[in-house]
Amino acid sequence: MNSSTGTTAQSDVIVVGSGPTGLLLAGDLAAAGIPVTVLEKRPARISNLTRAFGVHARTLELLDARGLADELVKTGRQITDLRLFGSLSLDIGTMQSRFPFLLSTPQYEVEKLLHRRAAQHGVVFRHGAEVTGLAQDAQGVDVAVQYEDGSTATHRAAYVVGADGIRSAVRRATGQPFPGHSVISSIVLADVRMRTEPEITVAVNGSGESFAFVIPFGDGYWRVGGWDRARSDIPDDAPVSLDELRGITRRAFGSDFGMHDPRWISRFHSDERQVPQYRTGRVLLAGDAAHTHSPAGGQGMNTGLQDAANLSWKLAAVLRGDSPDALLDTYQAERHPVGRAVVRSSGAIIRLAMAHTAAQRTLRSLLTHAVDAVRPLRTRAIGQITGIGHAYAAPRGAHRLVGRRAPDVALAGGSRLHEALRGGQFVLITPADDDRAPGARESAPPTASDARVIRAHWAGDRRGALLVRPDGHVAWASDKPDPSGLRRALGEWTGA
Repeated sequence: MNSSTGTTAQSDVIVVGSGPTGLLLAGDLAAAGIPVTVLEKRPARISNLTRAFGVHARTLELLDARGLADELVKTGRQITDLRLFGSLSLDIGTMQSRFPFLLSTPQYEVEKLLHRRAAQHGVVFRHGAEVTGLAQDAQGVDVAVQYEDGSTATHRAAYVVGADGIRSAVRRATGQPFPGHSVISSIVLADVRMRTEPEITVAVNGSGESFAFVIPFGDGYWRVGGWDRARSDIPDDAPVSLDELRGITRRAFGSDFGMHDPRWISRFHSDERQVPQYRTGRVLLAGDAAHTHSPAGGQGMNTGLQDAANLSWKLAAVLRGDSPDALLDTYQAERHPVGRAVVRSSGAIIRLAMAHTAAQRTLRSLLTHAVDAVRPLRTRAIGQITGIGHAYAAPRGAHRLVGRRAPDVALAGGSRLHEALRGGQFVLITPADDDRAPGARESAPPTASDARVIRAHWAGDRRGALLVRPDGHVAWASDKPDPSGLRRALGEWTGA
């Protein structure tokens, strides 16, 4: 039931937007025991019209740490080859991950799983709820809402997260700018069937006057997108036909693959923008509300989900009183550089695809040859696109692993790190013969009753210790006994 005019509803956190970013964030908070309300402008929960098409390895690892990845993998097709401009092939099947592939699956499959999880943990959903303003004070935030039936309400929370897309009402209400520009206009996008299917790969190719990309789904449909320089000034709301997309694809690939029976088709433009601050007091931004970029590389939805995974445990720790409010400042420090890198890398791919002059195409050939021939460059490119290469800045003098993604290592007893992370806690991994903190008698390790930290042991004879954050990044590490370092790390990160 909608709130009556003038009433106030209370939550610890209000998440605005029920796309993948908002759903993951809300589900994490609710699983941690934090009351959450999701406000969604759309009246319907799930839309079958989707621009996102793929889930990369790092996102699958995060979903694995929530017990969702294996179920999602069954909905799509696994792709190990990313082919760019006809000459560059990135074999992502070589990644050191439980998920060495791109999962091609529609966005709504991701949303269905995340919505189910959020609902199971008690998230309150308010649909048809348009945010019209907000005001914050030292204790919380008031969010003004108008419902589709014309009624209004004020919702209050300790914190508000705007995950409401590139036209974010939350961002506008904070007065934050969204600097940037439109990088490409009039991209035609469709899901189609094909009479002559291409190789099972993600392919991007350009002719100078046009470019196109094709991605296979697991249900008989292919995602096809294309751009034509001669029609680049057509507005988004102009009529679009399958014949237009067929022509673009033929010019880019030499074939339209006999595409037919589109289940949807649309035209859109792509901007490159990033908000300067992901946090304004008690209001935070995530996903497309904080950054937007070209669809090249399929990094948009993935980056938003990774934003949510970084922010959720920090909000929960602050609201439980385990950590000071200043912990939320690390969200800006860690995720803003990642967002900037994604804007740049996706922009580079789209500009190379649009290469028009002889000089531009020569540069594209040189760059793709370098990435293909030089292993460190290829590894870096794969890490950027798939997300497994993202690392957060570590303090001076920290162990080389601090800030990096922790691999899904095997643990004693036959379990894995991602399984141990499913409780949303830190995981402290020590040698198999060490039932206390690494090393010294006076060190006090977390106990089994400490809800903030789980103790685990390496499956083999590995020495040293690793403290892994709930988002799967390393908080602290040591190659030898370091009880004082462990105590400092536990106190800093968990309050334990």
